[in-house]
Amino acid sequence: MTGTRSHRTLGGLRTAVASAAVCLALALTACGSASSSSSVDDSAAAPPATTSPGIGAADGFQDPDLGTTASNASQGITPTRVTIPSIGVDSDLETLGLESDGRIQPPVAWEKAGWYSKGVVPGDVGPAVIAGHVDSPYGPAVFLDLVSLAEGDEIDVTLSDGTVDTYRVDGSLSASKADFPTSEVYKSTPTPQLRVITCGGDYDASTGHYVDNLVVFATLVADRD
Repeated sequence: MTGTRSHRTLGGLRTAVASAAVCLALALTACGSASSSSSVDDSAAAPPATTSPGIGAADGFQDPDLGTTASNASQGITPTRVTIPSIGVDSDLETLGLESDGRIQPPVAWEKAGWYSKGVVPGDVGPAVIAGHVDSPYGPAVFLDLVSLAEGDEIDVTLSDGTVDTYRVDGSLSASKADFPTSEVYKSTPTPQLRVITCGGDYDASTGHYVDNLVVFATLVADRD
């Protein structure tokens, strides 16, 4: 299956500067299970936890572009919270690293999102990455309604220095995990950007995963103390 774009625009994405760094072509494959008695919408799912009881090892997220240096990073500033008012998200952020196979660790808690700490710090130039679950064996998770985000919706990211960065949604992209558009999603950009990632598409009971990835693209529009 090939990737399919939403009808929303991907404002500014095509003007991004290509990075010299090589992106690893590893798709986000592990998602929350829709097979539990408390089922949720299969149209948008998320990766499973790595250490939750009864859950197997997660396949994780695609590894994004590591080529952009960041001023927040040099000061030791990190993101601590993500808020998306239009879909009722208000979550502490876990810190996500890499699995041994090079994939990003998914969040431990179903109800929390996570920031990929080996990539760009939100507020710095380049694509920062936040990811989270949509469903779980127990019911809805943090990004259940991520698929409902529309162009112009706002995403607030709180940093450890008290700054709140506001991003405006430019659009979204849905793509098959078998044909994930790595360079388009993670390439370097001339401005601070945010990528919010989860799973989507149909649930494949034979593999226990959803077949697609959902990526929301957003651009920094304001920061405040």
